Amino acid sequence: MPVLRAFARPLLASIFAVQGGSSLLHPERVAARAEPVVRPVAEHVPAVPADPEQAVRINGAVQLAGATLLAVGRMPRLSALAIAATLVPTTLAGHRFWEEDDPQERAQQRIHFLKNLAILGGLLLAAADTAGAPSLAWRGGHAAAGARRDVARTRRTARVAARAGVRAGRLSARRPAH
Repeated sequence: MPVLRAFARPLLASIFAVQGGSSLLHPERVAARAEPVVRPVAEHVPAVPADPEQAVRINGAVQLAGATLLAVGRMPRLSALAIAATLVPTTLAGHRFWEEDDPQERAQQRIHFLKNLAILGGLLLAAADTAGAPSLAWRGGHAAAGARRDVARTRRTARVAARAGVRAGRLSARRPAH
């Protein structure tokens, strides 16, 4: 599996490195398409700039940085998650097939929309990939199960010791005093 990850991560990251770099350097190319998504999001999320060019530039920077980290295998889960977070607004802004009047353009945009959904699925899998190491959820569950076993063992030991103490007390009570 490590060989597969070494090939798959850069392949998955490649489109985001190219598109992220392009958006970072030339945001005006896609700012007009991003505006219908940027404005409403900026109204509800104070961290998102209202200027579409600035939002596109930030989105591109996150994609480029995340793609670079994913491709070289540094913080792959976090970088895949960051890229996935940028892909949602990018897809909603760039491939609004439901607004297209031309059937051929609508079909083309729908294909791109679905392609991005498929890539989003791959990014979510990459974000969940622990590279063979147990996940935090597994470790927590395993530790909890171990603690439950320890508690049960301690409880059994305490019962056995208590019974032995009761028996010893009864025996000593039956003995005549010297």
